[in-house]
Order: sequence, then C-alpha cells, then structure tokens
Amino acid sequence: MSATSPRIKPGLLSGIRISSGIRHMLLATFWFSLMYVMVKSLAHLPTFELVFFRCGVATVLGLIALRTQHVSPRGSNPRLLFLRGLFGTLGLVTFFYTVQRMPMGTAVTIQYLSPVFTAILGMFILRETVKPVQWLCFALAFAGVLLIKGFSTDITWSLLAVGIASAFFSGLAYNTIRVLREKEHPLVVVLHFQLFGTLVGGLALFFDWETPAWSDWLPLILMGVFTQLGQDNLTRSLQQEQVARVSLLNYLGVIYALLFGWLIFGEWPSTTDFLGIAVVLGSVLFSVWMGVRARGQA
Repeated sequence: MSATSPRIKPGLLSGIRISSGIRHMLLATFWFSLMYVMVKSLAHLPTFELVFFRCGVATVLGLIALRTQHVSPRGSNPRLLFLRGLFGTLGLVTFFYTVQRMPMGTAVTIQYLSPVFTAILGMFILRETVKPVQWLCFALAFAGVLLIKGFSTDITWSLLAVGIASAFFSGLAYNTIRVLREKEHPLVVVLHFQLFGTLVGGLALFFDWETPAWSDWLPLILMGVFTQLGQDNLTRSLQQEQVARVSLLNYLGVIYALLFGWLIFGEWPSTTDFLGIAVVLGSVLFSVWMGVRARGQA
C-alpha cells in the first residue's frame, strides 16, 4: 500500500503571505528604530544640533522625492502646514532629549503615549468620540508610565515630564496631519515639518554648537537617511494598505528599541520597567484597536 502525500488546499497558506503594505510598515518601524540608535550614539552633542542635521538631510531627500514625482513643495494650506511643522518639531526636540538621557526602550515607550493624546485632542479638533473603555486604557497607560518611573534614579520627574510633553506635541501633530489628509500631498506635509525643524535647529546652533568629531559625521547623516527611508515606507504602507491593518504594527518600534538598547548600549530594563512597558503598550494597543473597530463600524 503506497503512501500518498497529503494535499494542501491552495488557500490554506495564502494568509501567511505578507502584503506590500505590511512589508512597508515593518520596514518603516525598522528604519525609525535605526534612527533612534543614531540619536542615542550622539548623546554627547546638543539636542538642537541633532534636530538640525536630522531634518536638514531629510529636507534635501524630500525635495528630491517631490521633484521626482513632479509635486510642488509649496502646498496650499500655509497655516496648517506651519502648525504641523511647529508641533512636529516640538515633539521631535523633546523626544530626542529623552532618548539622549534615558534608556532608549523607555523613551520610545513613553513617546508612544501619543495615540492617547491624539484621541483626546481629536475630541476637540476633529469632534471625534472616545469610548468609556478607552478612558480606562488611557488611565492604565499613564499608570504604566508611573510604574516605569518607579524608584528609578535614572529617570527624574522633570525628564519624565519632557517625555510626556513629546507625546502631547506628537498628538497635536497627528491631528494636524489628519486635517491635512485630503488637502495636501503626504510628501508636502512631511517636507514642511522637516523644513521647520531645520530652521529651528539652525537658529539654535548660534547659541549651542559643538563641533562634531570625525566619527560623528556618519551617524549624523544616517539620522536623516533613516528618517527619510522610514517616512517613505510609512507613506507607501498607508497608501497601499488599510490603516486598520498596519497601524498596530507601528508598535513593533518598542521591541526594536528594547533590542537595540540591550545589544548596542547594554540597557537591560528592570522587572518593573518591563511591567510598566507592558502596561503602556497593552493599554495603548487596546485603545487603538477599539478606535479602529469603531471607525470600521461607522
């Protein structure tokens, strides 16, 4: 009696295939995480100096991308583009400040409170609603941040406040992006953020400049390159895939940050830190999922 190989139905493994949109989101989180590594490796340089180089390189690459696609960089909503640049730059400066001064995984986790502020601010800016269970998630997320702070002497209350401010400004920036969604090309919105950051960072150089060592120039340039690669893949992901399917993948950035922080900088979180990170991520992810589910049913 001969044995026959079991036949697999054609559609059985089809769900395992990673779509182009999901692949781009995975790449976006990876490139952004490498950008965080560059920032951490340049902790000895002033924060605004890093913002200048990060945004300056990304601006040049963004202008090239717009020229390639024959899109005008000017835009038609100067006030909203200014606000996107202002809020985005404030969020970037405060985020870089925390990455330079606290464990990378912790800084990224705190910054990922931004969806909480995005939802709360969206109630006033976009007239969106927040479910009662989401308010519980918000409270748990902030409890997780306090758990991360715990009795740690490495994270002061003022530094924690800067991290939370970064998430707040990012929430404002994301709401502005959503207002601009139907009004401007995505690359134009990104460009105006980079331009604003370059201008602010450049002005700050007159007051706080430290000449980079030869070994600093490569990570300074790579910051901008990794940023542009991340933005490009993020844009492609959102254009090719439903937001609901890829938005939660963005939180893989915390996993990348924890791994890179451990492997490169020897930052191994304590048990309390891990618990706090898990509470923050779990709460925010559930809240984001609830919001996506609500929009899907609308």
